[in-house]
Amino acid sequence: MTLIIAEAGVNHNGNEKTAFALIDAAREAGADIIKFQTFKAKNLASETAEQADYQVANTQKQETQLSMLKRLELSYEFHHQLVKHCESIGIEFLSTAFDSESLNFLVNDLGLNRLKIPSGEITNAPLVLEHARTNCNLIVSTGMATLAEVEAVLGVIAFGYTTDKTEKPCEIAFQQAYASKEGQKALKEKVTILHCTTEYPAPMPEINLRAMDTLGKAFELPAGYSDHSEGIVIPIAAVARGAVIIEKHFTLDRNMEGPDHKASLDPNELSSMIRAIRQVEVALGTGVKSPTVSEAKNIVVARKSLVAKQPIKAGEVFNKSNVAIMRPGSGMTPSLFWSLMNQKSTKSYQSGELIIE
Repeated sequence: MTLIIAEAGVNHNGNEKTAFALIDAAREAGADIIKFQTFKAKNLASETAEQADYQVANTQKQETQLSMLKRLELSYEFHHQLVKHCESIGIEFLSTAFDSESLNFLVNDLGLNRLKIPSGEITNAPLVLEHARTNCNLIVSTGMATLAEVEAVLGVIAFGYTTDKTEKPCEIAFQQAYASKEGQKALKEKVTILHCTTEYPAPMPEINLRAMDTLGKAFELPAGYSDHSEGIVIPIAAVARGAVIIEKHFTLDRNMEGPDHKASLDPNELSSMIRAIRQVEVALGTGVKSPTVSEAKNIVVARKSLVAKQPIKAGEVFNKSNVAIMRPGSGMTPSLFWSLMNQKSTKSYQSGELIIE
C-alpha cells in the first residue's frame, strides 16, 4: 500500500492545541503518518534571509524569514507530547529536521527511525551526511533538483551509510560510495526518493509527474511524490503511476494565517484524497490479464456463438447463407467461422439453434 504522509508542517501556527487537532484530523482521514517540522529558527535562517514570494502573498505580511519562523517554532519539550498523542491514537509521528541540533533531538531524544530530508536541504551535504550517519531510513524530497544533484545527494547518503566518522567526506569519496555494491545495497534498503515541484501552489504545467518515473528508473529506488498542487487529482494520479509514498500538506482551515495554509487540503479533502487513493490501489490489481470472477458470469451473455441462420439438414454444407453469429456465447466461438465453412453438418439444426460440431 502507498504510504500516505499528512504534512502538517507549520500549519499549527505555533499553537499547541492546533497541533493536537492536526494529529487527530490526520488520523481520522486515514493517513499513515503525520509530519511536522522541527527547527530552531535561529539556526535555520539569518536575519537577512527574505521570505519567498508565496510566503509574502499567503501571510499578507512583509518580514524576514527569521521573524516568521520564530512564530512557527515548536519547543522540543512539546514534541514529546505530540509523539505520545500520536502513539495513543495509532498514527506515526514524523518530523523534518532543518538543523543539526534538531536532527540530534529527533533521533536521540524522540527515537525516530525514519527521517525526511526536505527539498531545500538536498544540497546541504553536511546535514544530509548527518542524517545518513544516524542509519535511519530516509525519505529524500527532490524539489528544485537536477538528476545530477539527486545523484550527488545519494552519494553523500551512501557514504554516510557505509563509512564511519573517521572517514573524511569529499566528493570523490561520495562518488565511490555511490558506485560501490555496499552503497547501492544500503540505498535500496533504506532510501525512498520523492519527486516534488517546490512552489505553493505548484502550477499544473510544472507538475511533471513523469519525472517521478524518471527518478525511480535512473536510481533504481522506490519513488513517490510530495505534492504542492491544488486539490487531490495529482496525488491520485501519482499513485496510479506507482508512487510508493504520497506526501500532502493539510490544514484545519485554509483561511488561517500562515505561509502554507492556502496550498493545503482541509480535513475533508484529505479524507477524500486518501479514500480515492485506496480505491485506486485496489483497482490497480495484479496486472494479470484474465477474466475476473465477476466477469465470468457475463461471458455467455455478452459474447456470441455460431448459430443456424435457417434450418440445416444433416450432411448439408455450412456456408455464409445458413450460418450466423449471434448471442449467447455458450456455443462454438465465432473465431471458428472460417473453419466451419464448406464442412458438412453432422446433424440437423433448427433456425437459431447453436451449432455444435
